[in-house]
Amino acid sequence: MDDAKLGEFMGSMVGHMTGGAVCFGVLLGDELGLYRALAGTGERSADEVAAATGCNPRLVREWLDGQAAARLVDYDATSDTYALSPEANLALADETSPAFVARAMNAFGSMFIDLEKITTAFRGDGALSWGEHHPCLFSGTEWFFRTGYRAELPGWIAALDGVVDKLEAGASVADIGCGHGASAVVIAQTYPNSRVTGFDFHAPSIATARDRAAEAGVAAQTTFEVADATSYTGSYDLICFFDCLHDMGDPVGIARYAREHLAPGGTVLLCEPFALDDRPTNIAENPMAALLYTASSVICTPNSLSQDVGLGLGAQAGEARLRDVLDQAGYTHVRRAAETPLNLIIEARA
Repeated sequence: MDDAKLGEFMGSMVGHMTGGAVCFGVLLGDELGLYRALAGTGERSADEVAAATGCNPRLVREWLDGQAAARLVDYDATSDTYALSPEANLALADETSPAFVARAMNAFGSMFIDLEKITTAFRGDGALSWGEHHPCLFSGTEWFFRTGYRAELPGWIAALDGVVDKLEAGASVADIGCGHGASAVVIAQTYPNSRVTGFDFHAPSIATARDRAAEAGVAAQTTFEVADATSYTGSYDLICFFDCLHDMGDPVGIARYAREHLAPGGTVLLCEPFALDDRPTNIAENPMAALLYTASSVICTPNSLSQDVGLGLGAQAGEARLRDVLDQAGYTHVRRAAETPLNLIIEARA
């Protein structure tokens, strides 16, 4: 045994443990309104934050010290007060910000809550359907992606050949696997002349999507229906899959079904998590790989294995495998339209 290597490894493990604890602290702070109590108020004492949120002062003090140790909250020792920097405010308190991430921590909370179900899947056939997870997964997933969709989605659509003109004139859009409707709402807000229909097999998510559309003022432009990815009807100028095709059991069959439901000249927009094609390189060089492989092993891939075919594409499939899926589904035009550190955007036409 190499003592130096052991020390280095244990240092890394402590870092991972710290990250897990801090993620819970962020989830707690968002749930209790502690960050919002600090937002835009300058410096506040622990007692002031506790009073503003109706929380126990001693526990709030301990939470604030943990946040300060994690460098998420600023602490002034002279005045014994705490504050949020403008940057921290955007990430932790302002839910309209393009950087807001606090509520996404619900997704990680669900992993711990669902531990027994996940271990059963690992020791069995690998199957665990989306709807079997704790509801905090659905909220966490919405907020994990919602921020990015607000900031990036209009640019992704602009990267598709000729699609913006259609949407501005008034087009029909299908959002497959729409979840809580985050992407559908952005499309409806950006292109008010178009009609957006969201489909998802998870009925509680569809109910929430309808509420989200009403809250955003786009209920008249949107429809949300309970349907899986091979049972929806209609013909669409744009069919979108936002961070969901890899979760599905038969991505080839589902992509083929979408091709068959494109209007003449229609386009499929496929948004998938960024990954490098070569597994060793992706593991070594992709900074999101550890998070996404882990999430995929307990959420995405088990859902795929719970469905017919059960391909288990996974959240780190990479562009080459995604192209192969689309090729098998009969698309004749496939190209990478855009890329971010988190996403690959692929355009496909029949």
